[in-house]
Amino acid sequence: MATITASDVNKLRQMTGAGMMDCKNALVESDGDIEKAIDILRKKGQKLAVKRADRDANQGIVLAKTTADKKFAAVIMLNCETDFVAKNQEFIEYAHKISDLAIASKPASLEALLAMTIDGRTISDGVTDLIGKTGEKMELAHYEYIEAPLVIAYNHFGNRLAAILGMNKADGEGVEEVGKHVAMQIAAMSPVALDKDGVDSETIAREIEVGKEQARAEGKAEEMLEKIALGKLNKFYKEYTLLNQEFINDSKISVREYLQKADKDLTVTKFNRLQLGA
Repeated sequence: MATITASDVNKLRQMTGAGMMDCKNALVESDGDIEKAIDILRKKGQKLAVKRADRDANQGIVLAKTTADKKFAAVIMLNCETDFVAKNQEFIEYAHKISDLAIASKPASLEALLAMTIDGRTISDGVTDLIGKTGEKMELAHYEYIEAPLVIAYNHFGNRLAAILGMNKADGEGVEEVGKHVAMQIAAMSPVALDKDGVDSETIAREIEVGKEQARAEGKAEEMLEKIALGKLNKFYKEYTLLNQEFINDSKISVREYLQKADKDLTVTKFNRLQLGA
């Protein structure tokens, strides 16, 4: 059996970031073989990921970025269990590497992004490596992207919330500034859809039923319930669809009207919003 020295343990710890005892045990198990010890630690991380699968990982970091030409935007969410780990520099740097790779490579899905490599390891394996180092459940939970003539990315202070949006036009005075204000609207007001026709049928049915029950509880006549419920549905559209929301910087106009003040044909084509814990 190989003799495991403090220097060996420290070397493995520096290479992997794992705890001293974990490194020592891995070296003992691998009979002093550093590469095998690294594999053992990675396997430990994989087991830990399964073991902690029932734990909540609602902390982490959300990052939104665009390409230099502002025609492609991506937003990612890398989750962990605690705010302590979320503020760890290695965790933050890895999240930025993922975000930069997404912008450079433009993967078509989260699965495609997870299969891409950073420093010779797939992102999926890289997250597992971080699990082995921290002992916390981690997950690259979300990746969304938008391609458009002009894209905007907004990162809220603290990187717990971010939004991206696409606009149908890139030219025109102040168009990008208008987009930035709308991105902040998305972050602040959390719309569920771009416009009325983007609200799914299940949500519409639920809102109508809730409206009917509210009217019924208020003692309204049965023959009036449908009409009242549809009125409440229109209020829902105004509050929760982006283009129909009151503009946060001027409540006298809607977001649609704000866009049209800049350019009568200007509109948002798509948006995505990610928030930790939401």
